[in-house]
Amino acid sequence: MPDTLERFWALAELGAKLAGQHLLETAGKLGGFPKAGSNAVEKGYPEFIHPSAGDTTGKVMINSDQWFTGVTPEVWEFRVGGYQVAEKWLKDRRGRTLSLAEQNHYQKTLGALAATIPLMEEVDEAIDGLIPS
Repeated sequence: MPDTLERFWALAELGAKLAGQHLLETAGKLGGFPKAGSNAVEKGYPEFIHPSAGDTTGKVMINSDQWFTGVTPEVWEFRVGGYQVAEKWLKDRRGRTLSLAEQNHYQKTLGALAATIPLMEEVDEAIDGLIPS
């Protein structure tokens, strides 16, 4: 239990922010999907292409001609319940063509993951104040 009412409300606010992100209610879209094509998630994909020198973001290939841009290695590697979320979402759609709604949903999922990372750090900092040294 939080040791003060102030800390309780701080953690409650952070929890509400996390819930909004995870439900995609407040998540913004991350990156782009810059090239027209088949929109098919092909066998052997997704594949993460790490950022090149001087860049901070890479791209997620769904086939040899199409990709999502603006994805950091931290977002790509983020795990929930043992699953690498950004990868699993696309793997579950292998052999399918992504609709515009699915493309937008994936970009919002990436945005939620990107927003979750700093929120988790804030939660950890708030909880650290509860643990006696």
